[in-house]
Amino acid sequence: MKNNPKQKNSLKHVLFGSLIGTTIEFFDFYIYANAAVLVFPQLFFPGSDPTMATLESLATFSIAFLSRPLGSAFFGHYGDKIGRKFTLVAALLTMGISTVTIGFLPGYASIGVAAPLLLMLCRFGQGVGLGGEWGGAVLLAIENAPPDKRAWYGMFPQLGAPIGLLLSGGTFLILTDTMTNENFMDYGWRIPFIASSLLVVVGFYIRTKITETPSFESAKKEKEEVKVPFLTLIKSYRNQLIFGTLAAVTTFLVFYLMTVFTLSWITSDLGITKRDALLVQLFSVLFFALFIPVSAVVADKIGRRKMLVIATTAIALFGFLFSSFLSKGNIILITTFACTGMALMGFTYGPLGTFLSELFPTNVRYSGASLTFNMAGILGAAFAPMIAIWLASTYGLSYVGFYLTGAALISLVSFLVISKDEHKF
Repeated sequence: MKNNPKQKNSLKHVLFGSLIGTTIEFFDFYIYANAAVLVFPQLFFPGSDPTMATLESLATFSIAFLSRPLGSAFFGHYGDKIGRKFTLVAALLTMGISTVTIGFLPGYASIGVAAPLLLMLCRFGQGVGLGGEWGGAVLLAIENAPPDKRAWYGMFPQLGAPIGLLLSGGTFLILTDTMTNENFMDYGWRIPFIASSLLVVVGFYIRTKITETPSFESAKKEKEEVKVPFLTLIKSYRNQLIFGTLAAVTTFLVFYLMTVFTLSWITSDLGITKRDALLVQLFSVLFFALFIPVSAVVADKIGRRKMLVIATTAIALFGFLFSSFLSKGNIILITTFACTGMALMGFTYGPLGTFLSELFPTNVRYSGASLTFNMAGILGAAFAPMIAIWLASTYGLSYVGFYLTGAALISLVSFLVISKDEHKF
């Protein structure tokens, strides 16, 4: 890989800077997901029956998806107006402070209803931070990329998702292996939340060393800024916002079905131990990480849209396999199911950031890419674990698969009808 001739940042700083930030953000995001299944039902929602406690905990999990578009609009506005660098640092700090605070929260037994309310407030802050982080990290990569390698550069921030998930899952696995259940529930679960402060410091240092992207500086020099990027998006890029959001829905849904729903279902309904469930999840994440770069290479050769259409079609077919793999407590079938789903996740996630960014011109790209991605998070993930648990409990596992297939068909149509306008970088 050679540097872009216009590029001021070194290749090392660009790719590592985009990767480290999303890794930290997703680590913070996923330790909450693990805790929402393994810890928070007992600690913050006692008194309910186990199923209701889990649903209440997952309801707090969904808050971050509702707040992510707010982060996209806020940070996207300033990212398009004053630059990517400052905004990325601010988003990282917002996420980091919210996460560390969770590690110090008292439980319901200590302060009553104030405990879940404070938990919800911190989760809201996590969502705002991640809403601003993702778009900026992707733009940092692709706005420094050669035209023929945009998907390859754009997949580096996407790798932050599996790396963050490996770190969060691995941390919880180590803690549950080395501590008694009483100690883990008392203070052990707090360790990853508080320890994330160290990662934030590293990310902050790296982000401050990065200069603005050539694309943003060129747009600023040519006076292409707009007063309110969000209003410009609504007025001139409605097609891209609507169909870009629907196109990305399946990516979110398949991921949270494979992680939060599967972790909850196999531990509570199939009798798999928490330790074995975490091991299955960690192993499957390797397939997620492997197929992100594979999909990026293919996307640069055949086109981002075509790659995503192929991946989405495969996910639609995969939806019919849910009942076959998850109806029994067979650990081999469950592992095969998890690895297949995560491989498909890698195929769709790798080129997605580049595809969404290419839908918008530089002066509204931060806002546009972030909003489409995070609005898709509301539709595809905010309530997905709760909906899936309800469908599985009420109608059976097959309907969870139909839920995924239906979403994939909507995304497939959206990829086919979305605007094909090309925007300069």
